[in-house]
Amino acid sequence: MTEHFIRPDVSAYLAMLAQFPRPDFSDEFVAMMRQIPPDAMPPMDLPVGELGEIRDLAMPGAAGDIALRLFDPRVTRDPSPVMVFYHGGGFVAGSIDSHASLCAEIARSMDLPVVSVEYRLAPENPWPAGPDDAEAAARWIAENGAAFAREFTGLMLCGDSAGGNLAVITAVALRDNPASLPVLFQLVIYPVTDSSRRHPSRDTFAEGFGLDSKNMAYFEKAYAMDKNHWRGSPLLADAAGLPPTLVITAGLDPLRDEGRAYAAKLKDAGVRTEHLEFDGTIHGFTTYRLHLPSARDDLAQALELANAMLAEAAG
Repeated sequence: MTEHFIRPDVSAYLAMLAQFPRPDFSDEFVAMMRQIPPDAMPPMDLPVGELGEIRDLAMPGAAGDIALRLFDPRVTRDPSPVMVFYHGGGFVAGSIDSHASLCAEIARSMDLPVVSVEYRLAPENPWPAGPDDAEAAARWIAENGAAFAREFTGLMLCGDSAGGNLAVITAVALRDNPASLPVLFQLVIYPVTDSSRRHPSRDTFAEGFGLDSKNMAYFEKAYAMDKNHWRGSPLLADAAGLPPTLVITAGLDPLRDEGRAYAAKLKDAGVRTEHLEFDGTIHGFTTYRLHLPSARDDLAQALELANAMLAEAAG
């Protein structure tokens, strides 16, 4: 068996998970989760911290209102780009609450407004509800800066895991049918990019690294996407003309190889691309910073590079 480098704080966290395992995902467990207030869940991430403004609002969606949350380190600001953020959670879990700390840290570190999107989740709303909501939200935000008391000049798309998938799919959709503002940049964090085939890391890290194969199989069943369609597996889409992109992967992640493959495809297509892989850490590390102190430095490094790439893209 191959020995993998595991950071000490990651090893301690995985040992804790092994001692106190979380329930496996199922329709029944998801239904129970929906009833638990967000503040009753044990924290995984750092506190949200101070910001100039956090504002909740809603936009019209295909099946009712879509909740949005603005995070901005400033109370007021000059015209600026806005980041549209899609949370992870296997397309069945996660929320604007679960990823509030990550959004706040991005907003502070990049000094920009971040709008987090509460897209519909499976199994109640299977594919393509997620991509439909993600694209609709980006278009609405582009047209409605006034709803946030701000003037937006361009879009950045960002997401982690399942949310990374939605960010990439939205980038393709807005390339082919542009929104009212240009997409300047995308930041995708350990994204789901290709379920059309089984990449080796899905087996290498299938058990004992925090994102087990049994739960991944449930996510895919509940989401019920067409794995051979680019709105399910965006690695299959033409990459030419996509915006400058920073891809973040984790060395011990079942999704590592498809993140690598996505970065390589962008580079081959001539897209301005950077790829940061953090060794010795696991899927989800950007939202486990309470338990993984090393993830704080990882995120700071990623956002420093994202800042530089955005400045370059904005000209």
